[in-house]
Amino acid sequence: MTSLQKDIVSEARCWLGTPYVHQASFRGGGCDCLGLIRGIWRAVLGGEPALVPAYTADWSEAAQVEVLWDAARKHLVERPIPNARPGDVLLFRMQGGAVAKHLGILTRADISPTFIHAYSGHGVIENSLSDPWARRIVACFAFPERIN
Repeated sequence: MTSLQKDIVSEARCWLGTPYVHQASFRGGGCDCLGLIRGIWRAVLGGEPALVPAYTADWSEAAQVEVLWDAARKHLVERPIPNARPGDVLLFRMQGGAVAKHLGILTRADISPTFIHAYSGHGVIENSLSDPWARRIVACFAFPERIN
């Protein structure tokens, strides 16, 4: 793993146990899946690349617009899903035909892959990237390299 990947995975693990709070992004205080990614970005790369407007739990569903996917393409580096590495952001479609709207950080990519995510009703947890989760992945992104 690169230094950046190690820092991302290490920071993600610091968020374990943070309660799930919609729209929040505070380690230990609360976050949702986007807030987790935002918090990791701040800790590892510095200021966030864009202001995130308020959003509802069902945002972008009615219009069927891939808002989260488009934002990820704008601020992260897309890579093929089979090339996912620890520290990468995974984008999930939670239901067939629905927009992609869940994010996680790949923490282990070996024979027993794992990921960290903020999950409603559970908070920030590290899960096995089991088949039911893996089937939902629609995109993979790397954080941009640090600028020194």
